[in-house]
Amino acid sequence: MISRSYTNLLDLASGNFLGQPNGHKRLPRVMTVAGVISELDDDQANSVASDVQSSVIQDRIIIVANQLPVKAKRRPDNKGWSFSWDDDSLLLQLKDGLPEDMEVLYVGSLKVDVDPSEQDDVSQLLLDRFKCVPAFLPPDVLTKFYHGFCKQHLWPLFHYMLPFSANHGCRFDRSMWEAYVAANKIFYQRVIEVINPEDDYVWIHDYHLMVLPTFLRRRFNRLRMGFFLHSPFPSSEIYRTSPVREEILKALLNSDLIGFHTFDYARHFLSCCSRMLGLDYQSKRGYIGLEYYGRTIGIKIMPVGIHMGQIQSALRLADKEWRVGELKQQFEGKTVLLGVDDMDVFKGVNLKLLAMEQMLKQHPKWQGRAVLVQITNPARGRGKDLEEIEVEIQASCKRINDTFGQPGYEPIVFIDRPVSISERVAYYTIAECVVVTAVRDGMNLTPYEYIVCRQGVTESDSSSESSAPKKSMLVVSEFIGCSPSLSGAIRVNPWNIEATAEAMSDAISMADAEKQLRHEKHYRYVSSHDVAYWSRSFFQDMERTCKDHFRRRCWGIGLSFGFRVVALDPNFRKLSIDHIVSVYLRSKNRAILLDYDGTIMPQTSHNKTPSAEVISIINTVSGDPKNTVFVVSGRGKDSLSKWFSPCKKLGIAAEHGYFVRWSGSDEWEVCGQNSGFGWKEMAEPVMQLYTETTDGSSIESKESALVWHHRDADPVFGSSQAKEMLDHLESVLANEPVAVKAGQFIVEVKPQGVSKGLVAEKIFTTMSEKGKQADFVLCIGDDRSDEEMFEIISSAISSGILSSKTNVFACTVGQKPSKAKYYLDDPAEVLLMLEGLAEASDPEPFTESESEGNL
Repeated sequence: MISRSYTNLLDLASGNFLGQPNGHKRLPRVMTVAGVISELDDDQANSVASDVQSSVIQDRIIIVANQLPVKAKRRPDNKGWSFSWDDDSLLLQLKDGLPEDMEVLYVGSLKVDVDPSEQDDVSQLLLDRFKCVPAFLPPDVLTKFYHGFCKQHLWPLFHYMLPFSANHGCRFDRSMWEAYVAANKIFYQRVIEVINPEDDYVWIHDYHLMVLPTFLRRRFNRLRMGFFLHSPFPSSEIYRTSPVREEILKALLNSDLIGFHTFDYARHFLSCCSRMLGLDYQSKRGYIGLEYYGRTIGIKIMPVGIHMGQIQSALRLADKEWRVGELKQQFEGKTVLLGVDDMDVFKGVNLKLLAMEQMLKQHPKWQGRAVLVQITNPARGRGKDLEEIEVEIQASCKRINDTFGQPGYEPIVFIDRPVSISERVAYYTIAECVVVTAVRDGMNLTPYEYIVCRQGVTESDSSSESSAPKKSMLVVSEFIGCSPSLSGAIRVNPWNIEATAEAMSDAISMADAEKQLRHEKHYRYVSSHDVAYWSRSFFQDMERTCKDHFRRRCWGIGLSFGFRVVALDPNFRKLSIDHIVSVYLRSKNRAILLDYDGTIMPQTSHNKTPSAEVISIINTVSGDPKNTVFVVSGRGKDSLSKWFSPCKKLGIAAEHGYFVRWSGSDEWEVCGQNSGFGWKEMAEPVMQLYTETTDGSSIESKESALVWHHRDADPVFGSSQAKEMLDHLESVLANEPVAVKAGQFIVEVKPQGVSKGLVAEKIFTTMSEKGKQADFVLCIGDDRSDEEMFEIISSAISSGILSSKTNVFACTVGQKPSKAKYYLDDPAEVLLMLEGLAEASDPEPFTESESEGNL
């Protein structure tokens, strides 16, 4: 049954929302065509190639964000628009880090409403002059998309604010989610108008467009695509409260590279993928990768930087305008602390004011001397919470100034108007300390800008002031993205007013030599890790992550936001039943090795007893005198021999090959080292200890092995405990003849020399020694232990146990990376294939004289 969060997503993905006409095509339920996916949407084109061809033969990048990096202004005569670059836009600044010869296109919306009659002309103008493609959102979609879902659901959620009551925060509204999907689809339609999918890179920015990767991947399954989240990503306990949590995660996973400012944000994302989607990540040579249906999605951790040139230009301008001099005169004899924040409930502005008040109380020496200049940019959002914060801030400013103010001295200078960059830079220049007390912030570049301004213009200057040692101090919240990179700052918990007040006093009281050392350390980092460094690093990782795109074979599968691309090695293909049956008929000595759980029997089945159909098929195949058929399983010999008792000529390798029986009438052989099981008395207490401390775990005792299961435990804690147990057991059993191995949700201790690979080698060797060298090998399994069988086949051919002419069908169950060259989708297809072999088999009636088995 489909969950409520998937309700009407087929309609959404097809464009049927918000009362729009219902004449679009619907998304096919499943795509199984190999290669590049063609038309899945309601667009005119029938191919992945765009009608718009690149003007030059070179790599090109399309940067997609909610807003274009341009300013729009109505002409004085009210006829048309004039446009200019927005130099403050990060999207424009990041070009400095991209290759010089790379063409850059922008797709995004404008900050102004453009009449529908003017939209075509504006689009052409922006494309011709600015290489920008505007996405025009209908007013009803824009309101619910931006002010609704983005600002009332995603923004609070990502900043750890839940709507516990209707008075505080906005409860999830499905119509807002539908508008969010609708808006993302409009952005997608603008992208495909200009994209060359074989040549272009696409870089998507921020939480406004988190489902856009699914739209693009569905249309172009080899597209090179990155996504960067500029806000925090919350812990799984917070994120999982979203009714559309899985849709957003799966959409992001259609990107090739996902970027975050800090390891904490990335860790939270990976934890959500683990807990909600069952995905694990690996770190190889410094790169974090998330395996998802054969694709490796890169996880990039790199905080954004500032544009050094822009800040230094603003410094020169502020100096020319004498603004710095004016401020120095205004605050002469005073120690200035500075705050620069947006008017936002998460910026902690009032916490900063309360800390300033506390500092003046705790340290009276600063009364009349210390001034907090608080610049507050206009609010981007709206709502009751914001109004309450504004009233609270105004009340705090008035109270503090009334209490501690003196003639010619106000401890709080509150500026709540738009401030130009040159004026902001002037304040940075004269401030002894910058204070950031945000309770949650994705990055916050205020400290970076301050450090560069305190360093001054880098050009040579003979003035004594320019040659004086540079110094700066920072008091920053530990909950902002830039905090980890500023090791010389005083980090505070902004909720602790007393500690923040003490930190502010310490910062402005610190010796100049110490301030200078901290400033130098920070400046080295900020100047070398600028916005160009960030964009260059992200793009290089995107190139590395996408380098194998055109080498792999891809399938698009799934519906709506469950869509994903399965990427496989070009030599990895689906096993054709007709092909294997034709080879089977031509063969004389066949070796057939079958795993049980997940191969013949579905993993999800509670009743693990094989059906009458399974018994009949295997009995027929094993009854052919040309066949040597084995079930090779990790299960115990008693259950396997009981289940397959009707199959008299079937071989069984139980407990991964520790016990082997060649036919129903043969005795069980022990293939491992039979040196006793005294080690169990050492291993079991260790496993018991971890079982008692890990809820949902259990111990399975086999004749030859002990297995600790943690499938039902907390995913993160269970995995952590498994790693700890592995080390513990290896230490305890170091001198015992056993192997300790971790598998899928298990830790297993078993005798050395026991594996499915060794069973396969033994079967091939025995057949060869009896003059029946296999000319046909079929080996099927679904998990890590079966990979040992696939691996041994290659070495058996090179050692001569198998002929180089042997027809080998190593087959895994499920489309996933494997040492096998073939795959079948599920146990049902395995049975269908075995049924085809059974129909082609020629079983002989079983007699007592044949009781020695197939060989």
